[in-house]
Amino acid sequence: MSTWGKNNPDQTPKMSWSLEESKGKLETFCAYQERCAWEVRRKLYEKSIKGDAVDQLIDTLTKDGFLNEERFARAFARGKFRIKKWGRNRITRELKLREIPTDLIRKALLEIDPDEYYEVLVQATEKKWEKTIEKDPYKKRFKVIQYLISKGFEQDLVKEAIGSIQ
Repeated sequence: MSTWGKNNPDQTPKMSWSLEESKGKLETFCAYQERCAWEVRRKLYEKSIKGDAVDQLIDTLTKDGFLNEERFARAFARGKFRIKKWGRNRITRELKLREIPTDLIRKALLEIDPDEYYEVLVQATEKKWEKTIEKDPYKKRFKVIQYLISKGFEQDLVKEAIGSIQ
């Protein structure tokens, strides 16, 4: 939600959708990219649609195949791992934020190949180790570990990866 309109008086405020128009707009919104019910609810809230209408629209989108939580979770996990190089912990945290059930999160994490996961972790470790400018080896090690944990990698795997490059 931008504040651009507050600073630019020439801009007209966001128009709210009618119920008839919202179904078509949401179909386009969901067809463009995988979405979850949480994102659709957020979009509807921005457009001033609340109450039972939200649940009806989400049910309709689910029945028509535009909205599928499992499909979203799997695509999200694959994409965030391959593109952003996030670890399992970060992906899990983000999916929980989007109110995805735990069993679907577990299924989504199966999309990540364990060998590829460890290879990405080692590459990230090497890259961060080379970039980190620190004279004290303990401080350097601490900084690299903190970075990798913030990316969502598990602590035991991070220590193993650091041990493999030293």
